[in-house]
Amino acid sequence: MSTQTNSPVNQSLAEALSRSKQEPAWLTAFRTEAVEAAQTLEWPKPEKMNIARWNLDLFGQYKASDKVAEIAALPEAIRELVAESSANLLVQHNSGVVLTQLSEELRSKGVIFTDLETAVREHEELVKPHLFNTINKNENKLTALHAALWSGGVFVYVPKNVEVELPLQALLYSDDAEATFAPHILIVADNHSRVTYVDHVITNFGEGAAASIHQSIVEVVVKPGAQVQFATIHQLGETVSDLTLRRAVIENDGRIEWIVGDLQDGNILSDTLSLLKGNGSTSDAKVISIGSGSQKMSLTTQAVHFGKSSDSNMVTRAVMKEQGTAIINGITKIEKGATKANGVQTEKVLMLSPQARGDANPILLIDEDDVTAGHAASVGQVNPEQIYYLMSRGISRQEAERLIIHGFLTPVVSEIPIEAVRGRLHKLLERKLGS
Repeated sequence: MSTQTNSPVNQSLAEALSRSKQEPAWLTAFRTEAVEAAQTLEWPKPEKMNIARWNLDLFGQYKASDKVAEIAALPEAIRELVAESSANLLVQHNSGVVLTQLSEELRSKGVIFTDLETAVREHEELVKPHLFNTINKNENKLTALHAALWSGGVFVYVPKNVEVELPLQALLYSDDAEATFAPHILIVADNHSRVTYVDHVITNFGEGAAASIHQSIVEVVVKPGAQVQFATIHQLGETVSDLTLRRAVIENDGRIEWIVGDLQDGNILSDTLSLLKGNGSTSDAKVISIGSGSQKMSLTTQAVHFGKSSDSNMVTRAVMKEQGTAIINGITKIEKGATKANGVQTEKVLMLSPQARGDANPILLIDEDDVTAGHAASVGQVNPEQIYYLMSRGISRQEAERLIIHGFLTPVVSEIPIEAVRGRLHKLLERKLGS
């Protein structure tokens, strides 16, 4: 079936969408309430970037996808993107998830790895308390519309004291510019559990594709003593505006690691926030991006400290080519009472063109005295002395620049937890850098 979701979105449409998926009554009501809220809310207003000028009303159509039982039954274009070590895998094709597979070992331990649409029906007691709990659906127009229109998506639950040794992998793929592409990702790591989740978000529309949007929200719940590593690579076409919000709540002695590769060709709104609620909670965020053409990119990384002795570290590195524009915001907020908290952030932009623009904005908001906080930011071109040194060793200028750029990005790239994904990321870097 197909359900039209072009703007303006109305309540009857959201209700019909929910009922077509056989969702529980509370979720149907939630979607219709979100539509009503969206009518009066405004789009997000990131620092120095007016995304309201982007064409954001291209919601497309919800298009059901045929499920498959094994990787071999996936379309060839999707199979080529699946890593060889994919024992635990989820694939979303356009609006719906078509494949999920999880090892029997993890099933026997109580691990859940499935699409969010199924989880809502079969694991309501785990989903309902956490869905849109780390982020308010009424925060802005984007969050409200996503709450009304999300489809497919991912749900991960790791029980107490369970450690998932192999990463859980998701491929979120769209090859139809008219299809709604709005996955919602919800990860819940119970007390003293550990899990690594990796996804690859990609569009493949071909030449002449119509403009479209990818809207996504990620929610991660890190219970006391749990550890979550979340790695994501975005590779979307130049006609796609990527709107992605990531939120994590970390309780006592919990830890979240964000690894974000924003390597798409279209406009980007990327906002990653860690809420350090618990004492001894930790957040580590690494973001890389390469801007080219006339791309507009708003990359924001945030950490808000509530817990005592909480710790956050944020590193963002961007390379800008041609006429690309990047606004990079790092925000560390330490609330009153978060004694012994430590927040450090670094934003660096490497410019490869005089027409490119990169702004690095480190922001510290400190409401407590007994804390440690620091920041560093730089925007500059490739160092000519480094170029000269490498060329004096017989290396060409082009190769020297390539080596310097890769060295600039390596601190983030090396953190990707799967070798096959690291290799794919290297290929994407080469493509975007024109090497």
